[in-house]
Amino acid sequence: MNQVVQLHPEDDVVVAVRNFFAGESIRIHNQADETIILNDDVMKGHKIAICPIKRGMDVHKFGYSIGRAKTDILIGSWVHTHNLETGLDGIEENTFHHVPEVPATESIKVTERVFQGYVRPNGEVGIRNEIWILNTVGCINKTCEIFVKEANVRFHGRVDGVYHFPHPFGCSQLGDDLAHTQRLLASLAEHPNAAGVLVVGLGCENNQIDSFRGILGEDSLERIRFLKVQEVDDEIEAGLDLIEELVEYAEQFVRERVPIAKLKIGLKCGGSDGFSGITANPLVGLLSDVVVSEGGTTILTEVPEMFGAETILMNRAVNDAVYQKIVSLINDFKQYFLRHGQQIYENPSPGNKQGGITTLEEKSLGCTQKGGHATVVDVIPYGHRVSQTGLNLLQAPGNDLVSVTALAAAGAHVVLFTTGRGTPFGGPVPTVKISTNSDLALRKTHWIDFDAGPLLEGVPVDTLRDSLFDFILSVASGDVQTASERGGYREIAIFKDGVTL
Repeated sequence: MNQVVQLHPEDDVVVAVRNFFAGESIRIHNQADETIILNDDVMKGHKIAICPIKRGMDVHKFGYSIGRAKTDILIGSWVHTHNLETGLDGIEENTFHHVPEVPATESIKVTERVFQGYVRPNGEVGIRNEIWILNTVGCINKTCEIFVKEANVRFHGRVDGVYHFPHPFGCSQLGDDLAHTQRLLASLAEHPNAAGVLVVGLGCENNQIDSFRGILGEDSLERIRFLKVQEVDDEIEAGLDLIEELVEYAEQFVRERVPIAKLKIGLKCGGSDGFSGITANPLVGLLSDVVVSEGGTTILTEVPEMFGAETILMNRAVNDAVYQKIVSLINDFKQYFLRHGQQIYENPSPGNKQGGITTLEEKSLGCTQKGGHATVVDVIPYGHRVSQTGLNLLQAPGNDLVSVTALAAAGAHVVLFTTGRGTPFGGPVPTVKISTNSDLALRKTHWIDFDAGPLLEGVPVDTLRDSLFDFILSVASGDVQTASERGGYREIAIFKDGVTL
């Protein structure tokens, strides 16, 4: 196994694969095949300078600048927050130059593989046959929890489970904030993983059931029931009666062979470390390319973690109209930071830094690799559903639960979540945790579903990509539950940016 990883021939740094102490030597496999003596202790995942870098000069990783040197950096020195800072500043002007990356997804061999899914009457496909309970307002969360507890006993084995996703919103919201809550919940209600949905309202909230019903698609209403708990004498029995109707409706569906073209996969990272951009994220990017080549759909989000790498995505836009959407996506989120008096580039997080990520450029260049090399076909507003097959960008923040919820609302059947530090949570759809390093996978077997760490040990990337693809199809076919599903982790979070009355 290599002791360090150099990601591009023009990089100024390498990444440590193990912990090093000052005075140790490392061999750099460049033209000179030189040996470097380390000046500092360096933790695994962190960067080591392999050439002298003058103060103010760009420091390169992935073949791109990840910031500027704050001081002169000697060869063999640890490179991190003490001597490296972001080079990003303000809102940049961009011009469209379509530059398809190589290899293009069209060059990938199409396998015409299938999975076993539930085909719904509108042509959508689900990978679970569940009943979902969505409340229009937060003050009836407990009521909905009682529905779930009773229903999972009463209807056990007849569907894949009855689930509720509590949230605190829907009352005392105004304007766009209320519209965002309604739109996101409506998109979740239309998700095909739910064979049936019970929408529960109190009766006096801003997010009224009648207005909520108006933004649902007509083809969804057959599988949705509505309940205002203020208008019935016994809301528990009324709710259970409606759930029974939905269970009976769901029982008509059985799994059948479905092409990959029907599969939608969300792409997300969280708790990233110095290996995220080396192992798990590129691996997911390769899988994304395969899914797109098969006619399927992948969805990339975390807009603030595109800052610094946005031009790579912009230049992959399918046309000028999509390019302009990407520009607006990026700049609107930057304006969101400015409206709240926050620094645009106040990222990465403390955990990211501890794991070896120093600047937002470095984090973004690693993060965007989850999108592979495909052309960007569309940009989706927050809370809306994808309509184009291929690689889509989705408006949502970097926050793990908010963005995973938005990916599910956009139509993702499953979310691939890469992580170097780990997290137990799961979204409303199966959330596959992919570790960037094998240490995490071994320590947190109850969190992690797939280990990308073997890439550091020389396992061919195509071999691991194929193994990951097999695992995803097993999850989609219902043969395997994710760790978060087995643990009972099912949560949502709604993005909020407005006044509360």
